[in-house]
Amino acid sequence: MHSSSAADPTGSGHAGNAGHATHSGYARRVAALREDLAALPSDAPVRLAKRTSNLFRPRAQAATGLDVSAFDHVLSVDPESRTADVEGMVTYERLVDATLPHGLMPLVVPQLKTITLGGAVTGLGIESSSFREGMPHESVLDMDILTGNGDVVTATPDGEHRELFFGFPNSYGTLGYALRLRIELTPVRPYVRLEHLRFSDPSRYFDRLTRACRDNEADFVDGTVFGPAELYLTLASFTGKPAEVSDYTWLDVYYRSIREKTVDHLPVRDYLWRWDTDWFWCSRALGAQHRLVRLLAGPTLLRSDVYWKVVGFERRHGLLARVDRFLGRPPREAVMQDIEVPVGHAEKFLAFLHREIPISPVWICPLAGRDSRRWPLYELDPRELYVNFGFWGTVPLAPGESRGSHNRRVENVVTELGGRKSLYSESFYDRDTFWRLYGGDEGTMYHALKHRYDPDGRLLDLYAKCVQAR
Repeated sequence: MHSSSAADPTGSGHAGNAGHATHSGYARRVAALREDLAALPSDAPVRLAKRTSNLFRPRAQAATGLDVSAFDHVLSVDPESRTADVEGMVTYERLVDATLPHGLMPLVVPQLKTITLGGAVTGLGIESSSFREGMPHESVLDMDILTGNGDVVTATPDGEHRELFFGFPNSYGTLGYALRLRIELTPVRPYVRLEHLRFSDPSRYFDRLTRACRDNEADFVDGTVFGPAELYLTLASFTGKPAEVSDYTWLDVYYRSIREKTVDHLPVRDYLWRWDTDWFWCSRALGAQHRLVRLLAGPTLLRSDVYWKVVGFERRHGLLARVDRFLGRPPREAVMQDIEVPVGHAEKFLAFLHREIPISPVWICPLAGRDSRRWPLYELDPRELYVNFGFWGTVPLAPGESRGSHNRRVENVVTELGGRKSLYSESFYDRDTFWRLYGGDEGTMYHALKHRYDPDGRLLDLYAKCVQAR
């Protein structure tokens, strides 16, 4: 461990950036956290101790928890430079509430309120502005990272720690934890106009999606697929106050409205959180889309983190699996995945889903790199438009099929089509395939960063964490 000083509150050997180095509360939190890390057993792997999680993969309980819950402050919002200085455990809900009064928002706001800024950068994120703005890490200007060896370094695109800056996205806390991030913001208007375009032909659907992204027809582009011949493309743009505004924060369900309305209007905050109220459509499996249940629950309980607690209880106790066994139903495999494939292969992947992974609806979100920069642990061609498919549910296993069969098929098809799969959920790659896909230059990039910033292996390695679920 290195000691901190008043001039260098991070203890990184850098004076830091104006506006955060002099923030005394942040400096105290950094010093206290480094002391906590130093006090933990040196031979035990270290994890974050978090109140919320949006991961859908099992995790071991043996690792030592490092409490970072104090890092939940929006340090500043600067309307002139359109930037925000934010601690890593700030949720997007809190961040949006801090920026909207200034007429600003983050360039990409992931769909769920309790996703943290640090989590979205180290674990990736996507939303309907991603066809133009990429992923959340692409609007980061600099960040303070607590590394495995106890240092806090300020990583920038062109500084001493530039390799860590570009290697941090998709590292899932195995190279360090983002304590503070300075990000770009973008202007907003008070309302958003949504137009839902229906298609019955997947080829025409993806052609229209490509044109909408290429020509910047809207501020936001995403889609919802209910079946092989029922596909909706949603083009949304900022607007002034409309004559009528919808409300999907309580009794009405947003994704159902896609089938019912051609044009809709929402306040900008409600648009950003349109998927959170019902966890996209996953609240359906929990009975939360019945009107009486919604009436009794009220808006405060209709949100993704509440549903996550219910699912967490079920995963710990397996009550539904017991019921299925009692009724003689086949076992089911959870398939909770987000993947990206080049738009030219999107129709082929969707046909595979309909044929072999019968989950409906499916979320569609176009994605392109914001610029020509490359992020080696999640390598996408910056010249290519990709399509993200989000599909979340359970699929029955045929007699003799082992758990993981469906997820392995997804992984194989995504790789064959030149795509990538997010690591927030279960993964089944063998070690060599994993490092070829996620390690940067056959794994050499990741292991070089690991050697430099976590030489004693206090943080889990990416394969151990994301595949072996250690």
